[in-house]
Amino acid sequence: MKNYTIPASTRIGHVHLKVSDIQKSLDFYCGLLGFELVTMYGKDAAFISAGGYHHHIGLNTWQSKGGIPAPKNAAGLFHTAILYPTRKDLAIILNRLIDANYPLSGAADHGVSEAIYLDDPDENGVELYWDRPKELWPKDENGELVMYTRQLDIPGLLRLAE
Repeated sequence: MKNYTIPASTRIGHVHLKVSDIQKSLDFYCGLLGFELVTMYGKDAAFISAGGYHHHIGLNTWQSKGGIPAPKNAAGLFHTAILYPTRKDLAIILNRLIDANYPLSGAADHGVSEAIYLDDPDENGVELYWDRPKELWPKDENGELVMYTRQLDIPGLLRLAE
């Protein structure tokens, strides 16, 4: 098979999640995280976005209404990553989560990005993050990208939300 490289401008357009309760999911993704409801597809599916796109996240109960979360030790989605445009935007959503007393499962500085981790109502992992400018990404002595997981400076991040 001939080598193939996906075009550099390719991007992931949306994620579609099986959820147990549409309203609980809308309360989380729209009410807490601030996505906008674009449209409902009957009573069992919703499409939400940031900024008026047709949808960044699809939510449905077609096979999962009233279901239980998938086991953590099973194959499947690890998390959905939501990229914020600036560090200040990440600070604002972190402050909002703290004000809502919403539980976080982690926070990290990855060198290339800073991230907050949490679970949605169906225990689907959610990463909220921002990317540092590419010229600030850490590199080793050979110029190769170095990623890591270090403690996130949460107080420093939250100062931006003030």
